[in-house]
Amino acid sequence: MPDNAINEKFSLHEYLAGSTGILFFWPLDFTFVCPTEIIAFDHRLQTFEEKGVKIVGVSVDSAYTHLAWKKTPTGEGGIGPVRFPVVSDLTKSISRSYGVLLNESVALRGTFLIDRKAVVRHMVVNDLPLGRNIDEAVRMVDALHFYEEHGEVCPAGWHQGESAIKASEDGIKSYLKTHSETL
Repeated sequence: MPDNAINEKFSLHEYLAGSTGILFFWPLDFTFVCPTEIIAFDHRLQTFEEKGVKIVGVSVDSAYTHLAWKKTPTGEGGIGPVRFPVVSDLTKSISRSYGVLLNESVALRGTFLIDRKAVVRHMVVNDLPLGRNIDEAVRMVDALHFYEEHGEVCPAGWHQGESAIKASEDGIKSYLKTHSETL
């Protein structure tokens, strides 16, 4: 938990409770790419919170390993006092249920965008050596919230403030007439 307390009864469903959420997995604590991603999520936490998004991270390490990693300064390979829950998946059941468990050993770098109704709306899974793009996660949140609010779909590379598409034959024709060259 953000206050370094260990919550043995953590429930993703209860924690999200009608909020948009990002659930992300990393292979192991005290490794190489993982701390860069976790710290990047923490650096953007205010941005996510302003958008009504809760972040939860998961690995197959124990809660005590997570705690030790959080207490290790970043300059010594730790993640420092990240402000979102980091969940222990020792049984590997969470990783398995999201389809990111690799060879029954560690989780791949999966990122899942979950809407307010607890439906996974976007997912991306990176192989072990490939770090994820946290700014892309922010962009996907913006796209989901735009769709939920306006009912228009978001084209390739869409960013907040740009044109979207009315989900119809006329809508795509209209969009492509003015945007096809810049896609």
